Amino acid sequence: MAEECEAPEVDVTDEVAEAVAEVELEAAWGEVGDVAVDEEELQKLEAQLVGSGEVPQDGLEDDEEAPGEGDEAPVDAVSEAEGDEPEPDEEVEEHMEGVEVEEHLKDAVEGSLRLKRMLSRDEDTPTSKRPRLSPEEEAKKAKTQQLLLKWGLQTDAVCRHVCETCTLEELDAIYKSGYCPDKSNVWKSPSEIFARYCAEQRERLLPGGAACDPVSAFKHRFGLDLTREKLLRALSHKDLRYVITTYDGTQDLQELVTEAAACEAEDDNTAASALPDSPGVATLGRFTRLELFDPVAHAGVFGDANLTFAIKLVRHRKALGHVGRVVATTFEEIDILRERYKEIDESIQVLEEHFAEVYHGVDCTRVAIDERFKGMEGCFGAVYYNFPHSGAIQGFFDGHPVVNWRHENLMRLFFRALRSFMKPGGIVKVASNMGAVGVRYSYIIGSALENEFAHIETVPFLEWHLHRYGRSYGDKRDIYKRPDAKNNQSYNAQSAERDMVYCFCYAPTGEPLPRQTVKLPPSLKTLKACADGPFRKVAGHARENLAKQLHKRFVTEISGTHVG
Repeated sequence: MAEECEAPEVDVTDEVAEAVAEVELEAAWGEVGDVAVDEEELQKLEAQLVGSGEVPQDGLEDDEEAPGEGDEAPVDAVSEAEGDEPEPDEEVEEHMEGVEVEEHLKDAVEGSLRLKRMLSRDEDTPTSKRPRLSPEEEAKKAKTQQLLLKWGLQTDAVCRHVCETCTLEELDAIYKSGYCPDKSNVWKSPSEIFARYCAEQRERLLPGGAACDPVSAFKHRFGLDLTREKLLRALSHKDLRYVITTYDGTQDLQELVTEAAACEAEDDNTAASALPDSPGVATLGRFTRLELFDPVAHAGVFGDANLTFAIKLVRHRKALGHVGRVVATTFEEIDILRERYKEIDESIQVLEEHFAEVYHGVDCTRVAIDERFKGMEGCFGAVYYNFPHSGAIQGFFDGHPVVNWRHENLMRLFFRALRSFMKPGGIVKVASNMGAVGVRYSYIIGSALENEFAHIETVPFLEWHLHRYGRSYGDKRDIYKRPDAKNNQSYNAQSAERDMVYCFCYAPTGEPLPRQTVKLPPSLKTLKACADGPFRKVAGHARENLAKQLHKRFVTEISGTHVG
């Protein structure tokens, strides 16, 4: 570039004029959100056109790329620092907003802070300063371009974003399968169809979302064949519990069954030793349905909007003679709850009469930095989260990739945050509809398995002893859509027969876990280029403002503030 500066004046002027015209063309595209424009660089070039200064050394070619390219690399794949330097540990502390986190709890909140940091930087980081890609990421980028060219969707920024959330192995498998999203569907965009296909392919590696008894869950966990499954189904309660508790995948299962039969039944007056000769599968299933867990451990309830489930739980524990306390939480603050639920103060009073603690404004993904949970590490023997949801965004279906990443990250960050507060062997139950497209069942089971929560059973919701409570939407709709909460008729948005309770047992191995993976959110540039949902009928500055508003909402939500 130094030699170009010494060229005759007329050559420089012509070159700069072409560069200005090129940037102005990019600016025209930038009005509809396709290309980010550097206004400062444009002003410099215009100044040079009238005979001042030297030609800038940073070329324009680096900023000329298809919509969606240049999105920040997957957070679980590369360092978030610009260039080759890894992100310093001090960066995590910087984004904790003045809240100190003990060393053993940093892992519980690191993923949430990392996601917030990534979203915040998307607004401020110039497009010319992006992290360098590793060879694997370069190969993934090439495969993404190859797929999009094959489908004729190389200008679809959201489809490109979906590809970036896949691994290289997944992209290779998709390419070899010959799959192509339906581009003529009148209801869903190609990106939404493609995202659903990717989710369904991952779900093939997990147990299904329907009812799953303890033996079926155990069989899938260790990859047992039908012969061994038949052997387990014939065992008594005592023997089956012994095998499930002891087996680690290395022993001979037949020898373990023989060993279990030789052990005498313990008479220690505990629920686990009751009915030793009863059928094993049915008896174990009664434990998960009747909530027969540790009577002295704490029980936590997250996301209970109107606190009716917590009331059901405290009364159930009192009837069983449990002495462990219940910690009931809501995501909203008390002022908002009073607007939506007139009975909320009465519900809180009932809970306090049963010696429960009620906390408002609790983000279940950030409990490690919530002062109210300080000192509760390793205290919870049971945790409940019924029908989790990250909140609806007007104009988008829950399954659309622009908003669906929030639901998947909700489950991943929830289970990671929960690890520090669970007792080994503690039970976690998450209720959801098996056909939900927001928080898919695979998000629940997959996130649990990543964080050492073993899947032990999936119980139909209507068979669960605690299913009769006043369900709610958890948002503004509860003001006018709760006609009969006492008889559980307030929520009829989905088929009750397809509602399931996914049950897990915390089984830590003692080995350190890898950094929590999180689903890549769409960049601000991708949002500007999106043509679905509320972006379908807007253009120019209106589109850009809408993209910024949505991006700001994402940052607000990941910071622990609910919107809607």
